[in-house]
Amino acid sequence: ALYHVANQLIFALMKTEVIIVAGGKGKRMNSVIPKQFLVLGGKPILMRTIECFYHYDSSIHIILVLPQNQLDYWANLCADYKFEIPHEVVVGGAERFFSVKNGLRHIWGNSLVAVHDGVRPFVSTDTLARCFAAAEKQGTAVPYGDITESLRKIDGQSSRTVNRNLYKSIQTPQVFQSELLLKAYEQEFLPAFTDDASVVEAAGGAITLVPGNPENIKITSFFDLLVGEALLKSK
Repeated sequence: ALYHVANQLIFALMKTEVIIVAGGKGKRMNSVIPKQFLVLGGKPILMRTIECFYHYDSSIHIILVLPQNQLDYWANLCADYKFEIPHEVVVGGAERFFSVKNGLRHIWGNSLVAVHDGVRPFVSTDTLARCFAAAEKQGTAVPYGDITESLRKIDGQSSRTVNRNLYKSIQTPQVFQSELLLKAYEQEFLPAFTDDASVVEAAGGAITLVPGNPENIKITSFFDLLVGEALLKSK
């Protein structure tokens, strides 16, 4: 009982932090402007993403990871749009893995650390609350969406139907207790590390899935941008 109480006190003292990774180049958009800086409803996508976390918790420590050659552009955007939400800017790496690792060097520690895609500006407050609550209890939290379309697995020159109920689409933010995430990122990089859950899992961590929100889309194409505009109009 005393051990349980002690753990609850430790978690109560844990801060919330988020590493927002924004290293897009806009290739799928056929745009010279990186996708995270494209305007959505009169404001750059990345600013809308940051606002999601600030509105959830105004004391959250926001770490924004950008390529070196985008730092000045972002600073100018913040000035132009009078964007004043406090955040720390960190230079990214050649792969997402190294960008997150750079961001982790700036966390406070003894915290719940979310890692989020810079081009997911529609994550809901409810999803954030579920993720942080689950990570506080279980150590990890990864939001998911249900698969609604039929799936087929490619096998050589043929394919076969698979049960879509056995699969989930994965979203961000993926939230972890800081100690667990820091330890996981001590590993050597592997191409199989497509997200933070895969890094933590490779280090022996168990992944807790929690429901995300359907509109928490990743804006990577012109079509996604049109969907984003529609979502803004529907609010």
